[in-house]
Amino acid sequence: MKDVALLICGALGKEVKTIVDEHGWDVDIFGVPAMHHFYPKKIVDAVDHKLEQLSAGYRQVVVVYGDCGTAGALEPILERHAAVRVRGPHCYEMFAGADFDRITSERPATFFLTDWLVRNFERAVVRGLGLDRYPELKPVYFQNYTDLLYLAQFTDDRLVAKAKEIARFLGLPLEVRQVGFGELESRLAALVKAAA
Repeated sequence: MKDVALLICGALGKEVKTIVDEHGWDVDIFGVPAMHHFYPKKIVDAVDHKLEQLSAGYRQVVVVYGDCGTAGALEPILERHAAVRVRGPHCYEMFAGADFDRITSERPATFFLTDWLVRNFERAVVRGLGLDRYPELKPVYFQNYTDLLYLAQFTDDRLVAKAKEIARFLGLPLEVRQVGFGELESRLAALVKAAA
């Protein structure tokens, strides 16, 4: 039996791989498609299915997901498979860390971007919400947002340029914050260390 597997959201793949490499952890990484966020029940079902496959082969499976709109439905799945999950409601909170509550309190109508969402905006938001077929829905979906906040994980001028395009598309003022991995790294490190 191997020691530790990480079951991760596909939207965190690059970040988790970088963290694993920087720490030199001997872990296996498995993913669940990021696009399941459109239907959080799919997250629950996919995590359950993957844990069924992984639990017998690893001493500990660490699930690298927030609650991500599942309304607590991941917790009984984790308990049933004796898996643990990185603490937090979603990756925006993990990346912003202690600033997240202040940001959402001061600017509650903020639309958040991460590196993954910037790279995949066309697929995840434009096509995912049907805006390519029904552009008239854009003001319906985004009329209540007042800000666009890009929580950048890696320094990448191309992603910043793409975020500016997204801001123009949405008609929102853009702020870019270089947050790195925020609290994702420390929360994940604590779970991997505890499992080792």
